[in-house]
Amino acid sequence: MAESMNPACSALVERYLLSLPVEARVRHVSADYFCADEHNANLCAELVAAGSKRATCSLAYWYLEKGERISKQGDLLVVTDWSGQPKALVEMLSVTLCPFDEIDAAFAAEEGEGDGSLAWWREAHRTFFEREMKAEGGEFDEHAMLVLERFRVVALPQ
Repeated sequence: MAESMNPACSALVERYLLSLPVEARVRHVSADYFCADEHNANLCAELVAAGSKRATCSLAYWYLEKGERISKQGDLLVVTDWSGQPKALVEMLSVTLCPFDEIDAAFAAEEGEGDGSLAWWREAHRTFFEREMKAEGGEFDEHAMLVLERFRVVALPQ
C-alpha cells in the first residue's frame, strides 16, 4: 500500500482486497485527490463517489519530465477529498495518451465535470493546464500530450 495513506484509506483498500481472490490482491495502490484546490478536489471526489466522474487526465509533462509514475490498468486509487478522507476506491480500466487538442466529447463527458460538454472541458482544462505550466516556468501548448485515465468505482467507504 502507498505510504501516504491514512488509516481510513488503508481500511477501505484492505476491505476491497479481501473480497478478491488471493491472486488478484497484488495491486499498485495510491491515495490522492483530484484538482489543485479544496473546492474542486471535494467536488470531484463527490462526482467519483456518485459514479458520474469516470475519468481524469493530467499533463504528460509530470510523468515524462518530472518522473511521476504513470498509472497502469488494474491499479487502485483511493480518491480522497482535500482533507485526505476517502470518498471512493477506483480501479484503472485504461491509461492512454492523447494530445489536448484531440480530446473528444466522449472523454469530456466521462470526466463528468461542469456541464459535461467538450467546450466546457476545453476551457476549464486549458485554464488549469496554463496555470500549472506557468508555475513550472513554461507555457501550455494546445498540442500538449495528456495522460487519460478511465476508471470504475470498486468500493465506497462504509
